[in-house]
Amino acid sequence: MKKYKYFLILFSCLAFVFTIGQGFSAVPENGGPNPELAAIIDSYHSFRSYNRDDFPLGNFTKERYKKDADFATELLKKLDKIDASTLSETDRISLTLLQFVLKDKIAFYKYERYLNPLLSDSGFHLNLNYRARPLTNYWQTREYLKALNAMPQFVDVHFENLRAGLKKGVSQPKIMFVGYESTYDDHIVTDFNESFFYKPFKNLPPDLTTQQRDSVLAAAQEVISLTVVPQFKRIKAFFEDEYIPNTRDAIGISATPDGAEFYQDRINFYTTSTEYTAKDIHEIGLKEVARIKAKMAKIIEKLEFKGSFADFLLFLRSDPQFYATSPKELLMIARDMAKRADAQLPRYFKTLPRKPYGVAPVPDAIAPKYTGGRYVGTSSESTDPGYYWVNTYDLPSRTLYTLPALTVHEAMPGHHLQVALNNELGDSIPRFRRNLYLSAYGEGWGLYSEFLASEMGMYTTPYEEFGQLTYEMWRACRLVVDTGIHAMNWTRDEVVNYMASNTALSLHEVNTEADRYISWPGQALSYKIGELKIRELRIKAEQELGQEFDIRDFHEVILEQGTVTLAILEERINNYILKAKSE
Repeated sequence: MKKYKYFLILFSCLAFVFTIGQGFSAVPENGGPNPELAAIIDSYHSFRSYNRDDFPLGNFTKERYKKDADFATELLKKLDKIDASTLSETDRISLTLLQFVLKDKIAFYKYERYLNPLLSDSGFHLNLNYRARPLTNYWQTREYLKALNAMPQFVDVHFENLRAGLKKGVSQPKIMFVGYESTYDDHIVTDFNESFFYKPFKNLPPDLTTQQRDSVLAAAQEVISLTVVPQFKRIKAFFEDEYIPNTRDAIGISATPDGAEFYQDRINFYTTSTEYTAKDIHEIGLKEVARIKAKMAKIIEKLEFKGSFADFLLFLRSDPQFYATSPKELLMIARDMAKRADAQLPRYFKTLPRKPYGVAPVPDAIAPKYTGGRYVGTSSESTDPGYYWVNTYDLPSRTLYTLPALTVHEAMPGHHLQVALNNELGDSIPRFRRNLYLSAYGEGWGLYSEFLASEMGMYTTPYEEFGQLTYEMWRACRLVVDTGIHAMNWTRDEVVNYMASNTALSLHEVNTEADRYISWPGQALSYKIGELKIRELRIKAEQELGQEFDIRDFHEVILEQGTVTLAILEERINNYILKAKSE
């Protein structure tokens, strides 16, 4: 997870305690939207806790988050007065999801998440990389310059928050920062032309006048040389001399103040449910690991491989046939797989997104900390496509037999299909829902897409079938190791050994994943919990509808209301089954 998807999650999907109190089985069809609810949603859309012109890169102060929390508290009181039984299904979903978002904002302030804006593969300074995108007009060019000039303000407030976090014991653990210098060293250049942040200026929009072009290039050289590079030098000195030496030693979040309570809150958030404890999820993970391992063993037997399970994993990690010989070759293979998946979509989906996607390498500045790839989406109003990023860094760790599963997860029918459709719902749902991303739904859909790809004919060899299973195993192992780290005092070595002995991920990927779970409590639980729910609902629909089951109808119900909680999704599928039976 985590981009477009990770970018959104980092700043909006934070701690909450949420109990679903609305059912969706009795849905009145009363025409248009409820005026009272619409007014509350409009006030949510129009609320601004700060003037964005004053904070081009965002306001990350305690005062801002207090305003957000206070506003959320007042809006929840108004929502509580609405009789949900009088609402249409779409309005009831909007009501529930707005409550979800508002409680998240309150919990964000309560748990002071702004004091720790770092992940193993993300963070305040790393997220600046997302600003360096192609420029399509003069206004966008000026906004990008404005953002770069705001870096000192942006860095100052994060330094203040990080120092406060150290004092309260809520830093990331020290072990997470091994190799962290790559996140800032690459931006400390002597020639502004070599800066990652200068790249957008090398291909300026063609409609700029000569005077505008000359002015922009002069300003770009100045801001890179006098602001961007010096700020990254500050970041380097801060992390290496002040922050990292004083971070905590224990890797589990439970070792921090109120950490056990916070981890339960993370479980609730990332599963969109209050029914699971850490122990519950740990046990589910162990059962899934055993089930998937048995399926893996059958493939090994089918291949007539002579040796143990561990021997087979070593074979997969070391044989040259399973690796591309160049970044270009890896991208070409990924693009071929993506187009093969695209060709199958009409057989499985009634509605497809209008926005296309591209296949591109993960930017060099952030590639070392990423595992396999990532989806980076855009808003429906943007002229940019979505992107399936393929990590071409460290080719000996990029296994080809897992590439089909990665491709369908990140592109089609995975994240691009789901995210783009969500954005394209238009006025049929409120704006906040078009931009909402919940991991249990989104990542659950991504993992379900890997399962669906088998029916689509995407896995053409036993090794690719094993690759799909190793990706599923990877997500099952997450249930075990995430709870192990944050509730059961596991060490990093225990995490690495468990992942390495049960999945065919490369050792580089195993290590980057271990750091991710340590730094991001609970998020890794969402994939398997969400996928299990979607597959459970599909089995139920298939059993109850028999020959009347239509996979395209089923997927339409899953996707047509956009991002929802798993409880809402279950009610929608139950309604779909009842309706189909009555026809």
